[in-house]
Amino acid sequence: MTSRLTELVVDCRDPESLAAFWCAVLDFKVIDRSEDRGEIGSWAPTVEDVRARQMPPTLQFIQAPEGKTVKNRLHLDVSPIDGSTEDEVTRLLGLGAITTDVGQGSDRNWVVMADPEGNEFCVLRTLAPQQN
Repeated sequence: MTSRLTELVVDCRDPESLAAFWCAVLDFKVIDRSEDRGEIGSWAPTVEDVRARQMPPTLQFIQAPEGKTVKNRLHLDVSPIDGSTEDEVTRLLGLGAITTDVGQGSDRNWVVMADPEGNEFCVLRTLAPQQN
């Protein structure tokens, strides 16, 4: 017997706008929505696909009455694929993210940011091909 990681769930105040933010960050699509939740992903999961192999999880944004109050115990890391880390940070700032300090120090090669509802995430090193 085994399980598959199929969704990562984020409690939030406004599922629609947070789903839109993360769709823009990750180039995902909304694959399901209702009044109090939204699900986004790079693929539309089917039971057959999930049973056959491990697939990337979708992100679900579920409306919660309370706001975020403490540092996340779980966070997302993203890696730019077609530009520098600095360029990606600039793009994400334009989408509504902010840089934040969770005690990481200034000598790190990643940047800690927060989405529009304050959920921390990290922008790691670029995976873009290096120019020679």
